[in-house]
Amino acid sequence: MSETLSRHPNSAGGELLVRRLAYSDLPSVISIERRSFPSPWSLAMFVLELSKPSGICLAATDGEELFGYLICSRYDRVWHLMNVAVAPEHRRLGIATRLITQLFETSESELPMTLEVRVSNREAIAMYEGLGFRSAGVRPRYYQDNGEDALIMWLD
Repeated sequence: MSETLSRHPNSAGGELLVRRLAYSDLPSVISIERRSFPSPWSLAMFVLELSKPSGICLAATDGEELFGYLICSRYDRVWHLMNVAVAPEHRRLGIATRLITQLFETSESELPMTLEVRVSNREAIAMYEGLGFRSAGVRPRYYQDNGEDALIMWLD
């Protein structure tokens, strides 16, 4: 796969570049991660995911600034969308949707896709539903920081 996956105009009038996430992106990824989640992933977790040859790790950028990222792992016969985040100052501009759309194009697979999302994260749930994901159950007390349940979603 080429370095540049897609270019797409963004809501700010610039161009959004979606490309493979690189190790050099990790300082920006960690910054966004810490501002986005109460229990952020560690640097080691991102390094592990980037090192997996079967995974898909994407970055959304304007060529200079990293706006968001996506981590997806393949497990046998299913894709697991592990982590999607957009910098707080760039949210609600369609960046996460663009990352997931690129994931669909990059995975080029008939395999189903799954994810977990906090049951309280109504905006993310609505975005996933808009992309075709459907609720398939709940993982009780999935999130360690507060014991919140996770909604399990699938795209077939």
